[in-house]
This record gives sequence, C-alpha cells and structure tokens, in this order.
Amino acid sequence: MVSLRVLPPLAWAASALLCFNLTAHSDTPDGLGELARVVADSQDTALQRDVLRGLKAALAGRPHVTAPAGWTELEQQLAQSPDAEVRSLAQSLGLTFGSPAAQAALRTVAADRVAPVAARIQAIGSLLLARTPNLAELLQSLCAEADLRPTALRGLAQFDDPKTASVLLQGLPDWPPDHRRDALNTLASRVAYARPLLDAIVAGKVAKSELGADLVRQLRNLKNTELNTQLTRVWGVMQEPNADMTAEIERSKRRYWAGGSQPGDAGRGRVVFNQLCAQCHHLFDTGGQVGPDITGANRSDLDYLLQNILYPNAVIPNEYRQSVIETKDGRVLTGIIKSSNGAAYVLQTPNELVTIPKSELAKLDLLETSMMPEGLLTGLEDRQMRDLLYYLSRPGQVPLPTGN
Repeated sequence: MVSLRVLPPLAWAASALLCFNLTAHSDTPDGLGELARVVADSQDTALQRDVLRGLKAALAGRPHVTAPAGWTELEQQLAQSPDAEVRSLAQSLGLTFGSPAAQAALRTVAADRVAPVAARIQAIGSLLLARTPNLAELLQSLCAEADLRPTALRGLAQFDDPKTASVLLQGLPDWPPDHRRDALNTLASRVAYARPLLDAIVAGKVAKSELGADLVRQLRNLKNTELNTQLTRVWGVMQEPNADMTAEIERSKRRYWAGGSQPGDAGRGRVVFNQLCAQCHHLFDTGGQVGPDITGANRSDLDYLLQNILYPNAVIPNEYRQSVIETKDGRVLTGIIKSSNGAAYVLQTPNELVTIPKSELAKLDLLETSMMPEGLLTGLEDRQMRDLLYYLSRPGQVPLPTGN
C-alpha cells in the first residue's frame, strides 16, 4: 500500500474512499488505522477535514464499523479542535465506531431544551443514521415538543418498542394534521404498531377518515392475514396493484412532466375540476358530497393522485362502496348509502339524496366498486390533464380564470 503521508491534501478524501471501497465488506477496512494516525499526528485542520470528510463519505451506509486502535484518544483530541467541522465530523465518526462518548454527547444535545432546535434535530438525525440502540425512549419523550415532534415521530419507525404505539395514539388527537400524518405512517410501519391503531379505530378513538388510501396500502404491505381481515372490516376493500396499473401510472407521469418544471396552470385546472369532479368531491370551499372530501388528502404526491384517479376501485372505504337498489316497482338506483334505520335507506346518487322505504325494497347489492368511473383522464387533452393534476396538488384554493 502506498504511504498515505506522501499524498497532497486534495487527495486525502479520495484516498480514504479508495481504502474503504477496496475492502467494503471488512469490519475494519484496510487503511483505517493509517488514516487515523495521520489525523492524530497532524495539526493542519484543513488536512484533518479532508481525511474526516473522506472517511465519513466512505462509511455512508455502514452504521457499525470497528474503531481503529487509538480512536478513543483521537476522539478526545479532536473534540478540542478549534474547527467546528472537525469536531462535528469526529463526533459523527465516533457514532459509527460505537463510541459511548459520542452517543452520550449527542443524546445530551437532543434532550437539551435550551439548545438550538436545528442542533437538536441534527443530533437526532446523526443518532438515527448510526442506528444507535435504545433510542426509542428519548424519541418518545421528544414527541411532546412540537419543533422536535416530526423528527421524533419518523425516527420511531426505526425501533420496535412496545411503548411507541400507545405514546403516538395518546398524542394523535391533539397534534396538527402534518404531525398526525407522520404518526400514522409510523404506526403503519410495523405489525406490532398497526394492531393497536386498528383497535383504536374500532373503538372510535381514531377517526377512520384518518386512514387515506396510501396508508391502507402500507398496512396491506405488512402482509399479515389477521390485520388484512380487520382492515377490510374496518375500512374497506383493496385490490392489489398489477403490472398494467403500474405501467399506466408511469405513462401518465410522463404526460404530466412533459409540461416542464411547472407542468400546468392551476386556474385552468380548477375549471376542469369543476367540470369533472366537483359534482362528487369537495375540495377547499366547493364541491359535492358523494365522494370523499379530498381537501386533506395526500394531494402533493403525484403517485397518490394518479393511483386514485386512474384506479378508483383499487382502494375503497366501506362508506364509499357503490350500492345498487332495486325497488318492487322496477326502479333501479345506484349510489352510496349514507344512512339507514329500521324503516328506510338514504341513498346519495350523483345528483340527489333519495329516501327509499325498506317496504319498497326488492333487492340491494353492495358492490366492490366506487361511484367514481375509471379512465377519467383518458378523454382529456394533455394540457387539460396537466392542468387538473397541477390544481389538485396545490396547498390552497386558486382563483378561476377571468370569465369563468
């Protein structure tokens, strides 16, 4: 091996990467001890930064590597460096090497309510990236702090801890929508968390409407028979995606992005929405009540939009499954049953709310389809399709174009 000491400063990062790439599967890659000694012997902070940057880049994706000989002393030396980046890099590498001192220092920063929020979030991120064990309790406590909550909620998905589900379900009613979304994603990440989530929905402690189609898909992806049975009973039906569906979604994405960095016009898209969707769906301050209110849906996700528009029968909440009612005098009505009592059904059709006495009922079929037709985008010109999707992805209402 060529002595690393003869390399010019600009080559330090590259040399570090090379040493590690050549021994990617080693617990203690060749050259690690040599690089550590170079850092220890040098007073040149620029050189130290180069080496430490290279080591950090080389170790990316390898959360646990055996520390080189003398690392404990070197870590203490670098902690006193006048260069903030050297101190930070040394601490990050210390986590990778399983340094108790690095773990303790970052835990202290993460838990310190007086420390800057950015520093605390960075500390949590470093601990998570290094797969630091026994971190769940700290993250659970940080859910009480609004500024730290999103990072803590997402981080908790990394740990299978028996207390996590109860902490998240207890806080869920009081958190804002984006925080609830993070909590629900974590609850849907593991079978052990999903069970109490569905139990809470059955008990009425969590609204069924909190589960959007994307979360239902995630719960199905856990591939647990017991959960799937309960999910169908609580929420509704779901069809597994197939190759044709995936291919059509990809084609539609290409059509959309052909419009450039701003693919469509939101105002024109609102016109298309009013023509095609507003009769059934409520969005922002307008629309019908046949289908779900999509104001709070995950509309910023293009895949989510396309999955639900192109294949509305893939995921259907029970309350939006289509019913076909045939009366004794031969009338057939199609819609969604909004309510029922001992005497009558109340059926929402696309254009009216109809009360049907049960005494007049000849037949009632509950279908595994929604009221929304498939192929909604097929008849649209490319510009109309892009305008509609762009409008649907907006965080708030936009004005109609002049003259509409």
